[in-house]
Parts: sequence; structure tokens; C-alpha cells
Amino acid sequence: MEPIWLAQYDAGVPAHLTYPAGPVQRFLETAAAQSPDNIATLFFGARMTYREVNDEASRLAHALQVHGLQPQDRVAIVLPNCPQFIIAYYAVLKAGGIVVPTNPTYTPREFQYQFADSGARMAIALDLFVPAIQEIQAETAITTLIVAYIQDYLPTMLSYLYPIKAKREGTAVRIPRAAGVYDFGALIRQTDPQYRPVAVAESDLAVLQYTGGTTGRSKGAMLTHRNLIANTWQTRCWLPDARTDGSEMFLAVTPFFHVYGMSSVMNFAVAVAGTLLMLPRFNTKEVLRAIARYKATTFGGVPTMYIAINNFPDVKKYDLSSIRACISGAAPLPHEVSQTFEQLTGGRLREGYGLTEASPVTHCNPIYGPSRPGSIGVPFPDVDVQLLDLADGHALPAGEVGELAVRGPQVMAGYWNRPDETAAVLRDGWLLTGDMARMDADGYFYIVDRKKDLIIAGGFNIYPREVEEVLYEHPQVLEAVVAGVPDAYRGETVKAYIVLKEGGQATAEEIIAFCRQRLAGYKAPRQVEFRTSLPKSLIGKHLRRVLVEEERARLAAAAAPPNQGAA
Repeated sequence: MEPIWLAQYDAGVPAHLTYPAGPVQRFLETAAAQSPDNIATLFFGARMTYREVNDEASRLAHALQVHGLQPQDRVAIVLPNCPQFIIAYYAVLKAGGIVVPTNPTYTPREFQYQFADSGARMAIALDLFVPAIQEIQAETAITTLIVAYIQDYLPTMLSYLYPIKAKREGTAVRIPRAAGVYDFGALIRQTDPQYRPVAVAESDLAVLQYTGGTTGRSKGAMLTHRNLIANTWQTRCWLPDARTDGSEMFLAVTPFFHVYGMSSVMNFAVAVAGTLLMLPRFNTKEVLRAIARYKATTFGGVPTMYIAINNFPDVKKYDLSSIRACISGAAPLPHEVSQTFEQLTGGRLREGYGLTEASPVTHCNPIYGPSRPGSIGVPFPDVDVQLLDLADGHALPAGEVGELAVRGPQVMAGYWNRPDETAAVLRDGWLLTGDMARMDADGYFYIVDRKKDLIIAGGFNIYPREVEEVLYEHPQVLEAVVAGVPDAYRGETVKAYIVLKEGGQATAEEIIAFCRQRLAGYKAPRQVEFRTSLPKSLIGKHLRRVLVEEERARLAAAAAPPNQGAA
């Protein structure tokens, strides 16, 4: 019997898909063969066609092989969103390597951990980050460093990306000539495109995508060519009217080093030979200008980005009517945010759901069909779902809350060099997500919250997302995060961290009373802290754990005996 959620699919979205033959780089090669003159990248006004991107990727693949890259060697890519990221990504795959996307803003310590854990032998990096890499290079296996001097021909990029650093240092970074250090552009110019083809099976690894590390040290999710092909194609088919004539313009501000930006933006755009309109970081005014000037049609982002757009003072001065469809991921999307964004643009903003270990998307609300407030939508084609009882692991019926487990062609092969942790989350092909969810009678799923974020106050279970949804209904609230903090009487209590809209005013008492009108008394915040900003990851996801750690440190400091001074 077919799952009940299939009845919710948009017209043209099939229940089961026939996936393109791999490997992943075939997306680029197909686009270059069938649509060579389509604009592939648009970056600060500079354009590259699919023919040009594919040619440069082939040249770099050849250069990587000349400098010793062997099949399944890991290569770290330390670049912001720019054409060089796309060229490097597909070049590594063409040469038979495994991509290790790396957050460029990492500290040397963080670089060292990820490089050493992955065993990367090469790194391709923006010159700005090379000194930090060289600081710890001796503690890793990296022997080859390829440096992209983007500011040589796009000087505005440096000041846009890092205005404070650029102003302080005044000039572009120059990396001294040394053994094993090569110029990205020079390698491409000096190498022909005849790289050595490598036989790649769909089960071979394509990417080691490190998790966010929100529950401990980050782990390398092993994503195969089949995983990435499947999820790219599932996303492509979820938008059944996606055009392949070059007219789709993908606003690419979500970082490519994040699995969502890599798979649901970059690979998706290449799969339909669309244009990637790239910005290396999110700046609300620049995003609005880019949409209005270049007529972006789709924008895969995160809730904080849409919140910033909705609340930009001059937002109505910008023509955003080209936006057709946006999928929000990485964090819950408040209903008020999606409503306002749709009114501004006339397009559709739908909440989806995924995780690194699933390449990443498993669920989404139908783009053109009914979207249910608070829901992550329905499973993608070929995705099976169960809700499991935490006590004994048996499957639960609709309406019950259990741990979300998913199975599908996009589920990872496991964690790199971590068999025990792999066994803990992969069971008979099912991926245990760690998220608590329920399904309604029509097959729509609702994330109640992460299992680890559950607040237990006085014996009652409280899910932060439910409280946050109410807080976002308050007319003065711009951003809100709810967390459980220690409480001597209740064990934990609910605390709300709030950023008010510009010029907005509210008291803690008003916020608490507002929640009590809409929630059971035990769910309403007992504490409210107003802030000018909330901690976020680079992708814009709120970091609840940072707030909890700050609260525990504050309580520990308050409980410490007073300093008696020096003897």
C-alpha cells in the first residue's frame, strides 16, 4: 500500500524516481554538453558559461592528478561562495577524489581537527585563510596547497567579504613561494583539460561532509555519489516546473561548504543548467539588490535570512517579484515569517527538513499545493519514514510523538572512521535523526523538537519549537530562541532569549503574559532575556547550545565562593 502522503504531492511530482547515472560530476558535464552557452555563474558582474566552468574544472582535475592526487584521496576546499568553489568541487570529483568542504572562518585548531580527521592530503583555499592553514599544516597530512587569489581580478570581493580585515591590513594577502604551494589560476592556465578519467562507482564516496558538532566533536558523514545524485534529483523533481533553458536564476548565498548550499542550491542549479548568482556572505541590502537587478527566481535560505528581508526598512523599494519558489531549511520556519515573505514577493516559501546524514533533504511542503503551518511537509519521493517509541523502538501511529527515522537513497554510508557512532544511528538502513516528530492524518510531519533539546520542567515535557512559534506571533519580536535552563525547584525551566524589532518595545512581563494566553501555563517562559543579537552558525542557524552553556557558566560563577583576595 502506498503511503498516505503521496496524495499531497504537486501535479507532476512522481512517487518514485528514475535517477540519472552517476557520478556527480556528470551533472556539470551534461550541462556543458547540452547547454554550453548557458550562464553558469554570476559573481559581482563576472559571468562564466557552462562550457567555461567545465573546461576549467577539467584543467584543474588534470593538475591535481599531476601533483599526485590518487582515487579516493581527500581534498579540503576552503573557499566562500565563488566560481572557484564550483570549479574546485567538480575538479576533485573528476580526478577521482573526495571533497572535504571546510568552513573558511575556522580557527587553526578547527582546521587541524578536520584535516587530520579526514586525512586530507591537499587543500584548495582562498589566500586570506592560507596563513591559518599553514600554522597547523605540519600536524596534518596536507602536502599540497592550492591558493586562489580571487582579489587579483575581483578586488571588490575582499572588502565585501571581510571589510574590517581588509581595512586593517590594507592590501591583499600574498603567500610566499614554497614547495607544495601553487597558484589556482596559474595551474588552470598552464594545464590542458585532458585529465585521466577515473572509474567511479555510485557507491564510492564523493564528499566527507562534517556535521555541525552541536552534540560533540563534528563527524564526517560519508556521502556517496548515489546519495548526492539522488537528493539533487529529488529536489529538482520537487519543483516540477524548473526550467532548463538557462532562465532559472538561483540566489546562492547559503554557503556551499554547508550540505544544504552544496546539494540543494549548487548541485540543483547545475542539474538544470541554471545560473548561480553568488554572494560570499549574507548582507540583507546586497541580497535585495541582487534579486531586483538579476531577477533571481529561487532562493534556498534559512529562516534568519527571510526574517532579515521581511524586516529590512526599505524592503518595498526593491522589486522581488521574480521570486517563484524558495525552500527554507536548517531550522524551523515560523509561519508568520513565511506569510510575510510571500506577501512581499508573490512567490512561494516552503519549509523543508533534512540533516547532513541525508544529503540533506528528506521532507518538504509541496511548492504549489497546501502548506501547513509548523509542518516540515511530506517525505520526498522514495523516502520511507517511521516514528519510533523511545522506550522500545516500536513504530508509532499517526498523532503520536516519536523519534523520526528515515530511509532512502540519500542516506549516508556512515560516519568516517566511527563504526560505533555509525551503528548508533544507522539500523537496517534506517537513519535515526534524533528529532522528535509526529505525523497528522494526511501524512504531513511536524518536528516537535530535537530529542536533546527537550525541556523537562517539573515532570512536564516542553518542546522549545512550540514556544518559539508563539513568540514569533508577538508583533515586537524579531528573533527568539527558547532553551531549558537549570532551576532548583523544577529541575529545568523555560527561558526565552529575544531580539526585538528595530524600535520595538516590550517587557519580560508582557512577553510571559502573551505566551500564557496561548500556551499551557507550564510551557510559558518563566524567564526572558532581551538581546541585541543571538548566536548563530555561519549559515544563520540559531545556536541554542551556546545560550545554554552561557547560562550554566553564569550560574556556576554566581555559586562560586567569593574571592578572598591574596594572602
